[in-house]
Amino acid sequence: MDESMSEPQDPQNVPPTTPEAAATPEATPDPAIVLERLIAENAELKDKVLRALADAENTRRRAEREVADAKTYGVANFAREMLSFADNLRRAVDAAPRDSADAAVTTLIEGVTLMERDFISRLARFQVKPIEAEGQRFDPNWHEALFEIPDESKPAGTVAQVVEQGFSIGERVLRPAKVGVTRGGPKGKG
Repeated sequence: MDESMSEPQDPQNVPPTTPEAAATPEATPDPAIVLERLIAENAELKDKVLRALADAENTRRRAEREVADAKTYGVANFAREMLSFADNLRRAVDAAPRDSADAAVTTLIEGVTLMERDFISRLARFQVKPIEAEGQRFDPNWHEALFEIPDESKPAGTVAQVVEQGFSIGERVLRPAKVGVTRGGPKGKG
């Protein structure tokens, strides 16, 4: 029989099995190094938390902005389609005879005019408003120039005639105003 197997092992030769027993002065890391590592890890975790909080705040703000835009501009396509109805009301009023002696024609013109005003006010409830163009400086963001009108009395680039009313929704152009612009006058302030 093998002697090493039959003899009990010497307790001093048994390797340590617990962490406390394994810690020897040579294996213990320097407390300054441990502290530096913990401080670096703490800073890294703090940075991650701050970035996550900033990301969450940006997401919240973006969602609020998108909801506000959806409320304001969600009706844009419908409103754009309804502008032709407003145009037709205006054309009906403009085409009616002004000097008619017939009371029925006068009443009809007044009724269509009231319908047009009511329709425009209903559009305004959804932030759809006419663009005031006549007499303003031409702005390609808000106006579409169809032709030039020679006029020495007004500064060049002034809207002299509105062919088709433009509309805005909120801060955006729904449909630009189609206009005639002056030329030949003094240079406008730009």
